[in-house]
Amino acid sequence: MYYSARGPSRRPLGQRGRADVDCSSPRRPCRPLPSGGRIRNNAPIGFRRTFLDAVLALENGTVFRGKAAGAAGEAGGEVVFNTSMTGYQEVLTDPSYAGQIVTMTAPEVGNYGVTTADVESRDVQVAGFVVREQSPIASNWRAEGTLRDYLVSHNVVAIAGIDTRALVRMLRSSGVMRGVIATGRVDPEELVDKARKLPRMEGADLVQTVSCLEPFDYVPPEGDALTLAPSRRGKRRLKVAAYDLGMKYNILRRFAAHGCDVTVYPAKTPAAELLATKPDGVFFSNGPGDPAALDYVIANAREVIESDVPTFGICLGHQVLGLALGARTFKLKFGHRGGNHPVKELRTGRVEITSQNHGFAVDPDSLPSGVEVTHVNLYDGTIEGLRHASRPVFCVQYHPEAAPGPHDADYLFAQFLDAMEAR
Repeated sequence: MYYSARGPSRRPLGQRGRADVDCSSPRRPCRPLPSGGRIRNNAPIGFRRTFLDAVLALENGTVFRGKAAGAAGEAGGEVVFNTSMTGYQEVLTDPSYAGQIVTMTAPEVGNYGVTTADVESRDVQVAGFVVREQSPIASNWRAEGTLRDYLVSHNVVAIAGIDTRALVRMLRSSGVMRGVIATGRVDPEELVDKARKLPRMEGADLVQTVSCLEPFDYVPPEGDALTLAPSRRGKRRLKVAAYDLGMKYNILRRFAAHGCDVTVYPAKTPAAELLATKPDGVFFSNGPGDPAALDYVIANAREVIESDVPTFGICLGHQVLGLALGARTFKLKFGHRGGNHPVKELRTGRVEITSQNHGFAVDPDSLPSGVEVTHVNLYDGTIEGLRHASRPVFCVQYHPEAAPGPHDADYLFAQFLDAMEAR
């Protein structure tokens, strides 16, 4: 089971020995940080505290020593990294990160604080959080508090003051691995053993831990200024039925901005029940875990595809649609997580800078006839988009809604609307 300071969860998440290596200091990766330490600042939003010691232990035996940057306690999960320079609150609240300890590669995190308007779900979703340096203040007119206070209030175990560069290089060369963050006086060897006993991400169905429990109609929050896209002015609003596999709020915002009324359904909703509402289109959202473990979602996706209702998928939804069309998926070595991934649209040759967050991908060698690759990743050549040749079905691996990230791919929402109107 994945677990955190909030206690054990139902989130389903090893075993190679290596000598315990202490990688604490960025300059001397095998020496511990000095004990104690304070951050002092007299800014209006800030803090003056002595931090607990903290440890990040990996399944390969590596141990990083630093300082607690969030709640006291212990948290375990798959350790991954995100290369975004900003957007840490969106990362923290993205349901796709369920069961994962997220490392930010930016050298300092938290300087603009946190604000309610920037969340991507109702709660913090990460299992744990890792930063090189955590800003003690929030210098931003929108800020409602500091990052540290936010992590503490949401019971998120976090560590700062470690060599994140060394950690990320290790994850890139060896692949993502399981790990445990703990605060206070701990036994590093015991934490390494706990990390090795955590379930792996392969075969993990985490969707049921983040999907909504009942259908609901999306209503933009009061004060959420959404400007209707010029192309939709004067046109009827389209009805979208969305499978919630761990959907980000900004996807709903973008649908609303493009003139859609969205009804969100739990991941286990039978396709027949959803199609009986006669939607103009069906959407499969992003989410966490292994797509191959989602037999019930894949079966629903097949039924939706056969109905010829226009269908669109993002991230995990893309993988689910790929599986429903007959392809296979595989786990990436260290995944794609960040706001700067170049993707090429094959039809036009156009290059988009995209926001991504995924650890699995569709296997190009498994694609059946009639399924076309529309986009590829320019870093490693993996599939970033698919389209069915004769049915109104398409999907992308990346996040056109961004949050955080660029808006290069927002046109995909308009393409989905065009398909719905052409039906």
